[in-house]
Amino acid sequence: MSAVVAPAGRRGWRLDFWTLVAVAAWAILIVLLLIPLGLVLVSSFRDESGALTLANWQRLFTSTRYLNALINTLIVGFGGLAGALLLGSVMAFCMARLRIKGGRIVSMMAILALVSPPFIGAYSWIVLFGSGGIVRQTLMGWGIFMPPIYGVWGILIVFAFKFYPYVYLLTSGALANINRSLEEAAENLGLTPFQRVLKISFPLVLPALSAGGLLALIHAIADFGTPRLLGRGFNVLATEAYTAYSAEIGSNLGMATTLSLVLILMSMIFVFIQRYMSRRNVYHSNLINRPEKIRLRGFANVAAHAAVYFIALGGAMPAIIAAIYSIRKTNGPVFQPGFGLESYTRIIATLGDVVRNSLVFSGVSVLLIVVIGTLIGCLVARRNTAQSSLLDATLMVPYVMPGIVVGVAFIAAFNTPPLAMTGTAAIIILSVFIRRLPYAVRSSAAALRQVGPSMEEAAISLGYSPVQAFLKVTIPLILPGIVAGAMLSFVTAVNELSSSLVLYVGGTITMPVKIYIAINDGDYGTAASLSTILLVLSGTAIYLAFRMLGRDERALL
Repeated sequence: MSAVVAPAGRRGWRLDFWTLVAVAAWAILIVLLLIPLGLVLVSSFRDESGALTLANWQRLFTSTRYLNALINTLIVGFGGLAGALLLGSVMAFCMARLRIKGGRIVSMMAILALVSPPFIGAYSWIVLFGSGGIVRQTLMGWGIFMPPIYGVWGILIVFAFKFYPYVYLLTSGALANINRSLEEAAENLGLTPFQRVLKISFPLVLPALSAGGLLALIHAIADFGTPRLLGRGFNVLATEAYTAYSAEIGSNLGMATTLSLVLILMSMIFVFIQRYMSRRNVYHSNLINRPEKIRLRGFANVAAHAAVYFIALGGAMPAIIAAIYSIRKTNGPVFQPGFGLESYTRIIATLGDVVRNSLVFSGVSVLLIVVIGTLIGCLVARRNTAQSSLLDATLMVPYVMPGIVVGVAFIAAFNTPPLAMTGTAAIIILSVFIRRLPYAVRSSAAALRQVGPSMEEAAISLGYSPVQAFLKVTIPLILPGIVAGAMLSFVTAVNELSSSLVLYVGGTITMPVKIYIAINDGDYGTAASLSTILLVLSGTAIYLAFRMLGRDERALL
């Protein structure tokens, strides 16, 4: 008998260790997900006095402001998707099919772009191309007019360079696995190179392409920091939800929750469309006779290298700019000529609690994520029941929930007794925990599916209880996957901005929130040094994760 799988004929509801895990998992989801979401739904149908009303929904579809925000959200979502598909496809094709010098460096730069928070990217682009940006001022000094990067085009540029790694990492793997004989057969039948790509390669990589594009689309729709910093009047649903919630006069929680529900519905619709497309277009390659990389010559070779390095440098630029500006001399918020460590000195002297909050909150969140996520992942992977399938499907909800929605939902749920947590560290830790829990569940479930149940069955037959078999046999077998998942969870937890921005108070401010405030206050030195600390922490965690995962970059997704 497996430690998790109930034998045939006895798969009913019975009280054992895994039944208790299932009960605990549902209790967590009910308290931290379903109740907050339910209150969000109810709140959207109430006015400020608590009376039932459709005014919020009516206002959503009649107010020019909110209709524009809805349209703008779709623009940045599909614009970010288009940019990510363009850059990611070019990068994937060049890296998978052509000999590119320094390929490992290019891949590392793509990963650096992936782990850098989007709002740091927005800040770096402001440093270069903002109203007082270095590049813009230089060009203006030469008499070349260049508009500042603010507005919709700035947001789309940041999203394209930020989210292209999703498409690149997934599509390059699919391109490298296509059986070469299929393309050779098509060539022998007289198909042109364009026809071969359209009729052979494209259908085979479409699932990977659509999956990467979907990730880019969902993240673009959910992102709050970039539109907030670069929009300058170009508002999206995430920024409008935050504005409705945080208005100094007349905070409108009902309108904020209505906008949050629209964000969730949009993300869920796009997830179902992608899944439907993936299931309709299933093609398989037998992973043999893989294509060989071509060595280009002359102009074509130069053009391919230029394209790859342009994309890679554009994506990694936020991290590079943050690191450089963190060691520039400053006098208060003003940069001075030369280099120095004044920004780091200021952080040590005045912002130690901010760094400590980020590390403590992220550490506790990751501990909860790893322990509970591993147990739920094992349950989902090994117990093939309708209940575990429903549990797995429910965990998709926090996966697609924008951070700003989680923050608003937690305010709606935990602002009053019996669970009044507003203003505490616990509410930030739990919001990060529930939002990142699906990653750990899927990571541990994937690791466990690679390990057959025979080892656990042997341990139980030798007298171990299911719990002992799980702790002494299963856990050691999937430990590398658990540790890698913990490192990846830490990266997302320590960089969390959207939900923390709604939930923080003076004593619970974190590094991402402080960076956001510093950028808005024009204190770019502090923002750059805190960003660099975040990037170093993220880079260290990613390095450790790679060591555990055998350098499979796609595991980051």
